[in-house]
Amino acid sequence: MEKIKSSCVISSAAFSVRKSAVKQYGSFREKTPAVGDLVFGEVSELGHHRFIESKSGRLRTLNVGTRAIFVFGNRYAPDQYEGMVPNSSREFVELLSRSGVIGEVKTQNQLVGVTTKIKVLGYVCDNDGKVVNTTDYVLIHPKNNTRSKSGAKVILCIGTTMNSGKTHAAAACCYALSSMGKRVRAAKITGTAGLKDILLMNDCGADYVADFTYFGYPSTYMMDEKQLLNIFHAFDMKYGSNEKKYIVIEIADGIFQRETAMLLRMPEIQKRISKLVFCAPDSTAVFGGLLALRDKFGLVPDAISGICSSSPLAIREIKEFSDIPILQSMEKDYKKIFEIIDK
Repeated sequence: MEKIKSSCVISSAAFSVRKSAVKQYGSFREKTPAVGDLVFGEVSELGHHRFIESKSGRLRTLNVGTRAIFVFGNRYAPDQYEGMVPNSSREFVELLSRSGVIGEVKTQNQLVGVTTKIKVLGYVCDNDGKVVNTTDYVLIHPKNNTRSKSGAKVILCIGTTMNSGKTHAAAACCYALSSMGKRVRAAKITGTAGLKDILLMNDCGADYVADFTYFGYPSTYMMDEKQLLNIFHAFDMKYGSNEKKYIVIEIADGIFQRETAMLLRMPEIQKRISKLVFCAPDSTAVFGGLLALRDKFGLVPDAISGICSSSPLAIREIKEFSDIPILQSMEKDYKKIFEIIDK
């Protein structure tokens, strides 16, 4: 075993792991990587990702030779990479996200350059020599599994794809609710680790935020239905028991994405939705998305938002075929937004 310096950067993909657990590393060349395994690695070649996000949310500059704590995980990102945990040990792996998720690229967007390469120096181990895995560290433990009342109002933000404006819509909802004196908590329950989105919700008034990393997962790609529902249910039971409060929840990526579609089809999720906000980049995406929501999931959104809501021309086009209210997430007229999500 070799010691790890206390100043070593721990990536945000390992958010739930306490710093005291990161002390040493060993080679374990024969070990098959698993989702959540912590790796002590060194940057061997710079590519698309040139920063790494630490547990504090700070972006740290990467250089060839930078050493840090990374986490094996899967990633689904149509704008960047689809990556998976390799099925055998590797000396070199690829950085799939700036949050420190590593794996092996399966497909990538042609507009994105090559990945940053990481040399695996060893697995992070505890004092007993056991490989540290994020799934052994869970930060949210609900006191109850059932509730007698209806629970907090759930405002669910979904969209056509990644970068369609979901996070800004969720943040606008947090801002509107908090500005009206309401208590709101927020979560992002699917996606790839990264603190930026939930920190924005926190900045906009959510008095507690969380995501799947709080449950020990570096990402949610390729999870099964039970795991996904457990994340939603645990956050809901922990912070959504008071019917006078609000929970704003973002589901990552688009409605056709595997985990998003699984969640939207679940009766347990549908019955908890108080308001559904649908985000899209343009009017055409709104038109097709509304049809898909109705035909595939039996859902009709209560508001349209996202990138399209920042364009007066797009709004004009949307109003030609839909009378669903438009939530202008960038304008942040909190009284107008509150009227839409609290009716």
